[in-house]
Amino acid sequence: MPALSLRRSEMAMRRVIPVALLAFMSGCASTPPEDDPVQMKLKDIDDRLARVEHIVTNQSLVEMAQHLDEVQTSVRELRGRVDELENSSQAMRKQQRDLYNDLDKRLGAQQGGGGGSSSPPTGSALAGGAAGAAAGAAAGGGSGASGSPSSVEQAVYNQAFDALKASSYSTAITGFKDFLASYSSSPLAENAQYWLGEAYYVTRDYNNASTAFRAVMDKWPDSRKAPDALLKLGYTQYELKKYADARKTLTQVKQKFPDSDAAKLATDRLAHMPADAN
Repeated sequence: MPALSLRRSEMAMRRVIPVALLAFMSGCASTPPEDDPVQMKLKDIDDRLARVEHIVTNQSLVEMAQHLDEVQTSVRELRGRVDELENSSQAMRKQQRDLYNDLDKRLGAQQGGGGGSSSPPTGSALAGGAAGAAAGAAAGGGSGASGSPSSVEQAVYNQAFDALKASSYSTAITGFKDFLASYSSSPLAENAQYWLGEAYYVTRDYNNASTAFRAVMDKWPDSRKAPDALLKLGYTQYELKKYADARKTLTQVKQKFPDSDAAKLATDRLAHMPADAN
């Protein structure tokens, strides 16, 4: 009997052990695996990197927006500057046209009133007529008769005057200066001195223009050119912002030559001068 009981016990244990093993294995299968710490660390790094990239991207957008605002501001400033330059350029062109128109009128007036010259209305006639008007104030020069320019004087003068009519002002200035240096006693010297001033005036060289016009008044105060020379002297003083001198000179034009065209122009300029200009 003891042997039989032992065998039965062994058989019971054999049945129990597989069941216990199966239950243990089932319990192990239902327990979730633990997270890998290395993978967790990598995931955390990836998340941080993503946040940093997002921040950097936003900062770049902010900087780009700021830069765009700066560019737009610069563009607005440049456009404003361009407008100012265009307005200034238009004003300068208008003033230049006025100067040219004034010069053309004076050239036309000279050509229209040829004085005692019998030549046709050309550059030579212009010079000859002016010479006839100046004959009483200047002595003849070179080989010409008293009160008449020599052929050489006439030719040199005409070259400078033709350059002036062609708007070659630097050439005209050089020509008139050379003429005055070589033929200071010529009947054409008065005209050369005046047109030298006009050439300077048109090119906005007001200091030299003032000197040239003043020389006409000093050397030929009673000549045909005196009213215009005094008027233009006042104009140059105005352009140089010497308003008190300009007002005084233009008033002298009205007083000395009341019936002249120069007096009318002086009156007009005086009327447009600022009342408080000194």
